Amino acid sequence: MYMKKGMQCGGGCAGAIYLLGLVGAAIYYISTAAGFWLGVLGLLKALVWPVFLVYELLKFLGA
Repeated sequence: MYMKKGMQCGGGCAGAIYLLGLVGAAIYYISTAAGFWLGVLGLLKALVWPVFLVYELLKFLGA
């Protein structure tokens, strides 16, 4: 990719943070699952954890 002098490439750090959140959420949801299918549901929840985060934040802020 061609970049001019002084331009920065962004987004890489955000991907790493999302990956760490995904792994952490998967570990949490699987460790608290009472059965196999709840563990599978936990993996699905781990994929969409930012949705839960934004929902709870907006609920907290009263928006």
